[in-house]
Amino acid sequence: MESPLNPNCSIMVFRPTKEEFNDFDKYIAYMESQGAHRAGLAKVIPPKGWRARQSYDNISDMLIATPLQQVVSGGAGVFTQYHKKKKAMTVGQYRHLANSEKHRTPAHLNYEDLERKYWKNRLYDSPIYGADVNGSLFDESTREWNLGHLGTIQDLLEQECGVVIEGVNTPYLYFGMWRPPSRGTRRTWTCTASTMCTLGAQDLVRGPPSTGSAWSAWPGAVPGQRPDLRGLPAHKVALISPTVLRENGVPSAARRRRPESSW
Repeated sequence: MESPLNPNCSIMVFRPTKEEFNDFDKYIAYMESQGAHRAGLAKVIPPKGWRARQSYDNISDMLIATPLQQVVSGGAGVFTQYHKKKKAMTVGQYRHLANSEKHRTPAHLNYEDLERKYWKNRLYDSPIYGADVNGSLFDESTREWNLGHLGTIQDLLEQECGVVIEGVNTPYLYFGMWRPPSRGTRRTWTCTASTMCTLGAQDLVRGPPSTGSAWSAWPGAVPGQRPDLRGLPAHKVALISPTVLRENGVPSAARRRRPESSW
């Protein structure tokens, strides 16, 4: 029997040419033909010179209607969290808050050191998260991999059926600072989700492989979790460190993304 591609479920990195970058569907199919989907995550570096937006100078007045404060409880690498709604704020106000002494990224030796600090201090200073802002920062003139116009079957859902499902066949914006995670749900692993770090600081994307028994280990890792409630991660409540995942037999891998330089 022929061995599957990417048997170790590694996060693969792709560097499409300008010509390859023109066809989103075709390139995603190519990535999967190489076994990229087995890792649950893949990284795509756009061709040199590509930009999602020419200038970000005019987005400070954009409104984040319902910022969420993430309140965390737990310990030893296993946490649950809930959200408290905050007053609306603009992107400019959010940027000022994110860069404040209380919320800015701490000094660190490297990204491994920063990730250790993240898990060590997860209970302190509840951060604010700008979630589910319907819209896009892509210029309308951006043709390649424009999240508002990918040219996939999801576009046809609106064009031919008049069905709009926000965050599914329309893009969502997420505004983050140091500490609040943007967690994937089970839907993220079941369906292909395309995300990009558009501006600001680098981010870290971590996840389990899409194959094997990754999801079955979740309930046992969360204190007080009923065995039949396997949908808990899909509701974005559980937050589990890579160490605890590994101890429960769930491998995970991570990739860093720089603004406008990778998906």
